Amino acid sequence: MNNNLSDFSLDTFSLKGKVAIVTGANQGLGMAYAVAFAKAGADLFIPHFTDDVTEIKQLIEETGRQVKFIKGDLTKKEDCCLVVSKCLEEYGKIDILVNNAGAGFFGDFTDYPDDAWKKVIDINLNAVYYLGHEVVKEMIKQGSGKIINIGSVLSFTADKGCPPYVASKHGVIGLTKLFANEAGQYNIQTNAICPGFFATDVNKQLRADVNFYNKITNRIPTGRWGELKDLMGTAVFLASSASDYINGWYINVDGGFHSTL
Repeated sequence: MNNNLSDFSLDTFSLKGKVAIVTGANQGLGMAYAVAFAKAGADLFIPHFTDDVTEIKQLIEETGRQVKFIKGDLTKKEDCCLVVSKCLEEYGKIDILVNNAGAGFFGDFTDYPDDAWKKVIDINLNAVYYLGHEVVKEMIKQGSGKIINIGSVLSFTADKGCPPYVASKHGVIGLTKLFANEAGQYNIQTNAICPGFFATDVNKQLRADVNFYNKITNRIPTGRWGELKDLMGTAVFLASSASDYINGWYINVDGGFHSTL
């Protein structure tokens, strides 16, 4: 009998004593990741761009964990450096990074504005690299760490009217593999979560389009759009020691959307 099997415990899913940076966690999907981490025992550091942090602050503090905030523009490398230094100042370490902050802009392909292309690429792709690159330097010093990048179902396919979103989310998978390859030797695992279609305030207008809503729903084998709680277990798993031998991969949380035609 292999005695190592008896060493396994559900404690491997615990994040007790960990510190997690989750970008853009004051709203949307990022809020789910942050609350999940807090419930699993982690303290949070949240870089944000919009002003209101009331809801996420309350949700984290209700778990008994700490949360600190910093407002800034992650498309600027100096702001990414500040995120790292301030988190270290507050907590002394960084165990987990979730590159969640993102943007999208729909428009006709033939006259899609260059400024919209640049804006989306900057936050969805360049910021993932800038912040990840700064954080990984600290994780190397610690000898451990977890980086979770947020992709999309559009990391593997394309939809009309959102060229930089499609390109950037494909790029996120490439960056995930790059970081896994470069940092894996230092006991740092980099993986991605690729959410499908989730019902949030951000896409309320899209869901109001009956044709679009039905097109998406009919392709999801589970027959429904995702709820925020559907992401929380996957996030905790990838942030915990339970996933220590998973590196450079992605998990689709999409109800089966990716598996259908």
